[in-house]
Amino acid sequence: MISVFGSVNMDLVAYVEAAPAPGETVTGHTFGTIPGGKGANQAIAAARAGAEVAFLGAVGDDSFGPELRRTLAGAGVDVTNLRTVPGPSGIAHIVVEDGGGNSIIVVPGANGTMTAPSATDVEVISRSEILLLQLELPIEAVTAAARAARAAGTTVVLTPAPVQPLPAELLEAVDVLVANEHEAIAITGQADHERAMEELRGRVGWVIVTLGSRGALTAESDGQVVHVEARRVTAVDTTAAGDTFVGALAAARAEGQRPDQAVRFATAAAALSVQRAGASTSMPTRAEIDRSLGGAGV
Repeated sequence: MISVFGSVNMDLVAYVEAAPAPGETVTGHTFGTIPGGKGANQAIAAARAGAEVAFLGAVGDDSFGPELRRTLAGAGVDVTNLRTVPGPSGIAHIVVEDGGGNSIIVVPGANGTMTAPSATDVEVISRSEILLLQLELPIEAVTAAARAARAAGTTVVLTPAPVQPLPAELLEAVDVLVANEHEAIAITGQADHERAMEELRGRVGWVIVTLGSRGALTAESDGQVVHVEARRVTAVDTTAAGDTFVGALAAARAEGQRPDQAVRFATAAAALSVQRAGASTSMPTRAEIDRSLGGAGV
């Protein structure tokens, strides 16, 4: 089983030809409300890729809360431990350009109440093979969840986004770090993603740096760096590409795929996701990923 200790938001998405500059007003052509949040996105991606997934998080008692819960459950995610708290659910304001680029403002809402994993959360994490973490919850809660997983022998996969300084005790509990090139540079202070990856390899067992349309770099701490090429596609919306990658990677590893196979599986899933609009709405099913890989699933 994969557990996800993370955020769930309602995404308020405006589609425009080009994002406004500071002080500028532009006219968009489409608007949608789409369930998202990095934690929920990764949970849905993993479930659609064929994994058993439990979600640990919080929604508000506003009108968005029940919809967010239904979306997760509808994707096959166990929401038994998704709590409802007073106040608003998390919100993300997203601007998506016609070329596929995006900018995002996250207002945490209920996610901000997750200041520590509950005893039940810890029990679920302890029964899991893999724990997925991101940084849209308070950093102290993420760190506590990672330490609980490490104590139980659960593999910890961290996406360091939104990027911020990482406490040493958090990084020490991480088994797999999946960062995009900008995040890798930001958390290390290195000049480029290759140097950033080299530094991170000395601190984490398995480091993956995603490069958008250029694919991903992957290496275990004592292994050779391998560049996995991305599939050439026309991007519609890249919002969920990173979360789709992580969810699919976890699903592949949970079923025993080798690290190199899992990265190729995840890259194929991400390529499918960017061809559709939205976050949770864009994530491919296992059958779609397998077809993209020629039916082999590897």
